Amino acid sequence: MLNKITISEVGPRDGLQNCRGVMPTDMKARWITALYEAGVREIEVGSFVPPKLFPQLADTAEMVAHAKTLPGLRVLALVPNLRGAQAAIAAGVDAMGFPLSVSETHSKKNLRQTHDQAVQNVRQIAALIATQPKDQRPSFEGALSTAFGCSIEGVISEETVLRLAERLIEAGVDELGLSDTVGYANPVQVKRLIRRTREVAGADKVKSVHLHNSYGQGLANAFAAWEEGIETFDSSLGGLGGCPSSPGASGNIVTEDLVQMFHAMGVETGINMNKLIACRRFLEEGLPGEPLYGFTPNAGIPKHMVA
Repeated sequence: MLNKITISEVGPRDGLQNCRGVMPTDMKARWITALYEAGVREIEVGSFVPPKLFPQLADTAEMVAHAKTLPGLRVLALVPNLRGAQAAIAAGVDAMGFPLSVSETHSKKNLRQTHDQAVQNVRQIAALIATQPKDQRPSFEGALSTAFGCSIEGVISEETVLRLAERLIEAGVDELGLSDTVGYANPVQVKRLIRRTREVAGADKVKSVHLHNSYGQGLANAFAAWEEGIETFDSSLGGLGGCPSSPGASGNIVTEDLVQMFHAMGVETGINMNKLIACRRFLEEGLPGEPLYGFTPNAGIPKHMVA
């Protein structure tokens, strides 16, 4: 169990992709700056996907350029294919993630790719990264989406997760992330799957989790992952997010609640809670009418805790 962990804010990508409105580019840039000033040092700023499908993410290249002006910020983007990876590299990302859905039905709906096609895309992206100068190569994560269950297929076999984990490592990803895309996971399952995936992929390859709170188990699952030594936790300010391709998938873990939990346990995140909560104003102004979640912003920071 680590005394210091990384909170990876995914609101500007996963949060916005499921919103009805489109946040203005200038406000999105100010939101990212405010998150940085609150102490967040890893932000997924967008995804290189067709603007017609996701107008909320049409300015991802601009967001990368802006985020790269913030010293020490690790700038991430999601890429669904080789073309997206080419755009991400041109923009100058520090890291990119490829979402391979363990549920092949979900993969066909979300990426329009079978497992074989997705793995081939991963190979092509890894080969592209290898052609870049060594000091300019972004890190490459394979995100095993719907690893804990799928709202289309239902139960997902852990053996399928493990086979795909091995295939992604062989195809050239640097590390793996386990994603509870629809919020079906429970703490026992989280601990078991982390252990089993590390057994086939390597203990140093499984470093992050992406958890949703559809059934209210997000924080419990995050705690279970922390007990297994996971060092990076995805979350979204105000609990924004969901998966457009997954019926019933609601938002991510609320960043404010996740940080409060770790601070209460004495685990360092580097984030100032007061400044983090103040970032919600960009969501309120930039996405009027969009519901925001979080117990901590409503209850306030406990008086015995340092913000």
